[in-house]
Amino acid sequence: MSSLICGSLAFDTIMSFHGRFSEALLADQLHKINVAFLVPSIRREFGGCAGNIAYNLKLLNGEPLIMATVGQDGAPYIDRLNKLKISTHCIRSYEDAYTAQAFITTDADNNQITAFHPGAMSNSHHIKVKDAGAVKLAIVAPDGRDGMLEHAHDCAELKIPFIFDPGQGLPMFNGEELKHFIDLATYVAVNDYEAELLTERTGLSLQAISERVSALVVTRGEQGAEIFTVDGRFDIPVVRVDQVVDPTGCGDAFRAGMLFGLTQGMDWMTIGRLASLMGAIKIASQGGQNHAPTLADIENRFEKEFGYRF
Repeated sequence: MSSLICGSLAFDTIMSFHGRFSEALLADQLHKINVAFLVPSIRREFGGCAGNIAYNLKLLNGEPLIMATVGQDGAPYIDRLNKLKISTHCIRSYEDAYTAQAFITTDADNNQITAFHPGAMSNSHHIKVKDAGAVKLAIVAPDGRDGMLEHAHDCAELKIPFIFDPGQGLPMFNGEELKHFIDLATYVAVNDYEAELLTERTGLSLQAISERVSALVVTRGEQGAEIFTVDGRFDIPVVRVDQVVDPTGCGDAFRAGMLFGLTQGMDWMTIGRLASLMGAIKIASQGGQNHAPTLADIENRFEKEFGYRF
């Protein structure tokens, strides 16, 4: 049965700044920034949270079903998904808009500055979860504001368990709205920065949030991840890599591991380890969808890292 992935499809323009943002920005002059970064390398990639999650879930032999929007320039993305055998029947095209666009600059410490144009993503609320058919699990990832609200409500109404993954969309919502998302969701997944913002806006501690859902997952970059459940807290180690190439899409790869593990009925420690491994595999490659390990490669790497097969 499919995993429904509600979120963005976007084109990512990724630029590399060989210096450090911290050295280019003056702390006492942040109220009047006028700065340019020399970016010797630039590339355009297929991206967006839904696209990245679906790509990684497909690597695990999962069944991703994307619910998203594209614009007048979206045909190449649809063609790519068809070639990957990822269902596109819940993707709607809008000819009066562009596909969402992200312009990402990464510095030498892998910090990122992103400018994002939503484009067709602003129409995501017009697509209804009920049109997806039979779904085992869903994720509500960053998308148009109205779309995130609608899809979370629809999943809850249809009794489809789902992961609330606010990501960079979190600042669009106030505390009460975020509490409502949490109460509707089965699971919540955030990174460490988003976790702080979530607790600040809702007034809820991480422990209090975890008591409202089946699991709260907090990723912490090179320090691994934490999973809070009714059975206790699980500390997930980071999977080390020989070289950190590009962090773009690592969180999406992690969430694909979560989706796969949950649909396969894995225990939380295995789910966390698989998710961590997927993020590590991604970070060693440029772009959100250019790594291409086989399922056997992933299984063997998991066994090497953790001493058993998932």
